Amino acid sequence: MARAQQAMLGRAGLDFKDERIALACAFRWAARFDMHESVANHFSIAVDEAGTRFLMNPRGRHFSRIRASDLLLLDAEDTETMARPDTPDPTAWALHGSIHRHVPHARCVLHVHSKNASVLACLADPELPPVDINAMRFWGRMSIDHGFDGMSLDDEAERIARALDDKPILLMRHHGVMVIGETVARTFDDLYYFERACSTYIAALQTGRELGMVSDEVAAKTARQWLDYPEFSDDHFRELQAILDREEPSYRL
Repeated sequence: MARAQQAMLGRAGLDFKDERIALACAFRWAARFDMHESVANHFSIAVDEAGTRFLMNPRGRHFSRIRASDLLLLDAEDTETMARPDTPDPTAWALHGSIHRHVPHARCVLHVHSKNASVLACLADPELPPVDINAMRFWGRMSIDHGFDGMSLDDEAERIARALDDKPILLMRHHGVMVIGETVARTFDDLYYFERACSTYIAALQTGRELGMVSDEVAAKTARQWLDYPEFSDDHFRELQAILDREEPSYRL
């Protein structure tokens, strides 16, 4: 990082600098990959051992403009959060607050209404079959929430938190997708590849021709091979940060 940028971070007195920078990078790339929607959707990362204190984007800020210092530090156990001067978006607070309060293994939570995942979520059969190597990455690693009941407020947010299990992908019928994980890098990589897999599947359906599938055994084997290659996700995210460092270094501020 340039010396001037380091000085600005120091003057801001920011806590959790590394987590802030990583999450800001994820926002910028979600916009670049066209996985954002207006000023909706939110990302968060837990910053304490219990998982209840977390960073999240502020209300009404476009993903392409998010900086490390913009991120709100919130406490899922704080009942006065919606009374603070920098009030977060109410649906984001309800949803991410519920998840960080009830699902400690969901350290990083990325929720978007990306085009192809949302198309899949609209289908009567929203399963993602093993049609290509990217789809096979999520074999046995995706849950589907069929219980949509409106905006993610109050009871709906609590219900979604309860729907999460040990799988990283929750496809939310009629809504979008939520990806959870241990780090920003690995969670964002899952989000990226899930959207890619959905894109290929939707395009294949549009041909109107019969789809070819691999066997369950081959799909499971390929999913395991993806899991045995975790450094791939870290390498991908390191390169994403390097590109931003050259082209949009303001994300670190």
